[in-house]
Amino acid sequence: MGELWPVPDVLAYLAGRWRTERSVRDLASGLEGRFEGITSFDSLADGGLISRESGAFTWQGVTRPAERTLRYLPGSGPGRADVRFADGRPFHGLDLASGHHVADHPCAADLYRGEFTVRGADRWRTVWRVGGPAKDLLLTTDYLRETPDI
Repeated sequence: MGELWPVPDVLAYLAGRWRTERSVRDLASGLEGRFEGITSFDSLADGGLISRESGAFTWQGVTRPAERTLRYLPGSGPGRADVRFADGRPFHGLDLASGHHVADHPCAADLYRGEFTVRGADRWRTVWRVGGPAKDLLLTTDYLRETPDI
């Protein structure tokens, strides 16, 4: 998929609108689903970005609207961010200075391990592996920057 793309300022890099495509695989059952939509990273008044994802999620032939909101707050340096859920709870740190980052998020008995890979000025990917007593999932999301109409 190419070389890594270092990101010196993660908040500046993420700002804007991204076409978002996610595959969701239940590794235990073999079932697969798909999300397609848009993720907008907009400025927060007190610094950082609010990420609003909206689109359609298809699972077992049924398509429903889906959305998610996260906050990306300034981290300890320009290549870093502190990612939080919409209600302010911590989710994970993010350091894209090298173009690659691995983050863990324990959630009850489950562990979410995310791998973030930047492949260029306008594309990046996350791969989350979710494991626990009731979950065995692989979520792969590709982001492609939308360019404004001229």
